Amino acid sequence: MNPEQLGWLRRLTSRLAPAVGGGGAVALRPRLAPVFTADFASPTQWVAGRSWAYPDGGPTNPGDNKLDHLVDDPAYSRGGVFRATPRPDGNWDTGLLTTEGTDEGFMVRTGDVLEARVKLPVETGAWPAIWTWRDGGQEIDVFEYHPDNPDLLELSNHVREAHRYHRDPSVRPGAWVDFKVEFGRKSVVWWVNGARVFADRRGVGRSWHAYLIVNLSVSAGRYHPAPGPGATEMSYEVSGLSVYRS
Repeated sequence: MNPEQLGWLRRLTSRLAPAVGGGGAVALRPRLAPVFTADFASPTQWVAGRSWAYPDGGPTNPGDNKLDHLVDDPAYSRGGVFRATPRPDGNWDTGLLTTEGTDEGFMVRTGDVLEARVKLPVETGAWPAIWTWRDGGQEIDVFEYHPDNPDLLELSNHVREAHRYHRDPSVRPGAWVDFKVEFGRKSVVWWVNGARVFADRRGVGRSWHAYLIVNLSVSAGRYHPAPGPGATEMSYEVSGLSVYRS
């Protein structure tokens, strides 16, 4: 079995639940089905360049120590590569996509499992994230990353306040990282590159639901270094994002 086939088999079996059959035999039955597969170019799935997670829907959010100036230019997000470039006013034009405000209006729900494959940025000041948001909160951070902490991922449940700073030698600027998050009622669980790394034992509750956001922010310098002098561009890539539901 070649590596590609082995990877496919592992992904398949991770979505199967054991079931006891006749005579005590263990069978496998499907547990989760895909309900959302990201097409970042689709205007019915994603809105570009605005989000109510930002004051007045954007385009800036200085109160969160960000240099972001959200833009709807498709070159900044629609190809799955989220980019940022400097502006004359000191802010940066940045890419953001959200399912909020779209025709489909997709929301993740309690019990859903999200999987994503991400290539981390290398540039100082880059602040990529995949997260959720609705009505001023309901935020779960699938991940946040800052290249100045090269081996560290920030994994957070802001619904019931739990977080983990996860260090991993496979995490580094420019690396591809596989994420999996189960939005459980009693515990949100994170996997990184196939390994279970954090179960918060707090969860999101029975009726939680929220929109998805994928974006690249730019740090303003209070908590993480801002881009250095002469910086001209930064980016990170999301090559796939899917949500599964029982």
